[in-house]
Amino acid sequence: MKYLLLSAIAIIAVWSCDAAHAAEVTLIAPGGIRAAVEQIIPDFERATGHKVKATFGSGGGTKERVIKGEPFDVPIVQLPLEPVIASGHVVAASETPLATVAVGVAVRTGTPKPDISTADAVKRLLLGSKAISYPNAASGAAAGVSFNETLQKLGIADAMKPKIKIAQGGRGAMELLAKREVDIGLTFISEIITEPGLEVVGPLPRDISTPTALVGFVSAHTKEPEGAKALLRYLSSPEAAAVFKQRGMQPGR
Repeated sequence: MKYLLLSAIAIIAVWSCDAAHAAEVTLIAPGGIRAAVEQIIPDFERATGHKVKATFGSGGGTKERVIKGEPFDVPIVQLPLEPVIASGHVVAASETPLATVAVGVAVRTGTPKPDISTADAVKRLLLGSKAISYPNAASGAAAGVSFNETLQKLGIADAMKPKIKIAQGGRGAMELLAKREVDIGLTFISEIITEPGLEVVGPLPRDISTPTALVGFVSAHTKEPEGAKALLRYLSSPEAAAVFKQRGMQPGR
């Protein structure tokens, strides 16, 4: 009986210690990783007792907020990293590759999937389309910036202008496709697979579209360093890697 009582006291003490150290960890990240992170967070919270408050935005906008020193415990940013590290607002040694995500082509479910296996095939598809939609690069959307570069590489940026319907974010581009306002949608694959009624044709070929790498850091100004480190470890764990794959991304490790 004495042994059981001591064991119960020890368990309560451990729980009390965990509760005392439980923290609210703030995170900022681009929209391309949102679906995966939102799926991962509940498991992290159950495993650690910490709570996560996440904010999502465009890739460019997220990076600018980090560079300006806005207070987040764990920022996730896209390459290049030099401006972020040079800002002094992240712990450079905490740099942790999380995932890469490619810009992909989407069509409505039931629509024949076009050939996008080569740059020439993609060029024919785009020039033969009635209308396409992709995220607004001017608002910092990384998928939009990437696809603008693709159009330049293909040499069809001017020819495509009458066919383009710029959307607010990847979700906006997919909504235009679902509403039949365009016949081809383009954004990060991780944003395509979250939308019902749409299918991923596949990623754009690497010679015309480089996947975007996303990297996590601990903020130099975090007030919850242990919680921030724990979240970053979890985001780079095998459990998180499985979610990234499920969401159309490639784990960074």
